[in-house]
Amino acid sequence: MLKIQHLLIYALSISVFSFGSDHKRNKSNVIVGANQILEYQNIIKNKRIGIIANHTSVIFKDNGEYTHLVDSLINLNYHIKKIFAPEHGFRGTKPNGENINDEIDENSGLQIISLHGKQRNYGEIKSEDLNDIDILIFDLQDVGVRFYTHISILHYAMLASSVNDIPIIVFDRPNPNSHYVDGPILDLKNKSFVGLHPVPIVYGLTIGEYAKMINGEDWLGLNKKADLTVIKLKNYNRNEIYELPIPPSPNLPNSKAINLYPSLCLFEGTNVSVGRGTNLQFQIYGSPNLNEKTNKFYFTPKKNIGSKYPKNENILCFGKDLRSEKVLNEINLDYIIDAYNGSTNKTSFFNSYFIKLSGDDNLKNNIVLGKNSDDIKKEWKEGIDTFEKLRKKYFLY
Repeated sequence: MLKIQHLLIYALSISVFSFGSDHKRNKSNVIVGANQILEYQNIIKNKRIGIIANHTSVIFKDNGEYTHLVDSLINLNYHIKKIFAPEHGFRGTKPNGENINDEIDENSGLQIISLHGKQRNYGEIKSEDLNDIDILIFDLQDVGVRFYTHISILHYAMLASSVNDIPIIVFDRPNPNSHYVDGPILDLKNKSFVGLHPVPIVYGLTIGEYAKMINGEDWLGLNKKADLTVIKLKNYNRNEIYELPIPPSPNLPNSKAINLYPSLCLFEGTNVSVGRGTNLQFQIYGSPNLNEKTNKFYFTPKKNIGSKYPKNENILCFGKDLRSEKVLNEINLDYIIDAYNGSTNKTSFFNSYFIKLSGDDNLKNNIVLGKNSDDIKKEWKEGIDTFEKLRKKYFLY
């Protein structure tokens, strides 16, 4: 088996943007946690394993190809008992927000327990799910943004680990938005599945580092830590912007969408579309309530594989095409401020979801009051400065 394991340990080559004004593309060799089988083989040997995974949970080969983690471990005769799948499902093909039923994986024959279905609260792993499990593996590609729900899945996986005295291993992966920290700190009165912890919108940690922070700050709320092991990345630089080789979800199809996501996802709490129902998701925005004379770009959202019920479906929307925007090193509030100021329907511009996404009550109020981006961000500074000190306690790189 050791010979096979050596064959499967390949370095992941990921293109990166140099963090600078010209954003030149460089090469780096980051080895993800899943690839480092020698680091975790003794931990999972002779154990009944549950895996929290999706289509991004892969082991990379040096030629750029990859095999799924589940298939690889089964081929190495490790005892995988069941799979736990997040939003968008195990294969990553389900539309946003869709409730997903438990099912059987066609490739492996394993039971897939949906963590985004009607059978349970979102993210919940029940004790009965773990009756035949000795250890949990968590391996999901995150994008480093508070309202991207993988860190909520992580929270509930660690909670189940702690409650049921089952160890959990987190296989670390690069954060494509690790090069900055920005946004208001979530007020816990606004806690939801799109924000469980008092962190800014962009928090600048890998998923492994975030797991250590959940444990270290007692955010599980049990006065008891999860038995956590993080399989670290190799050759990782948090100040570089990583272009992910596999799109993390159907509506984040490329690096441009991932970079714009922290800024544009705030529109999900408004009547403005971010391109769901097109092939330019999170690279454009628009609304029938924006002036067509000052917003020359237009599109019509239609039902597609990534969105069964897109906002403003079959309605012509006017807005902006952001595909040529420079790589962002902060949240750009000008998009949403300009859209609000230019809207012909300000009374219904915001909906109740906006405060869950922003995490505080002030951002909406400040936009309505006509404050500019600089003035709004001054209010975030104290919280961000405090968080910067906190997060450095959990740096692995």
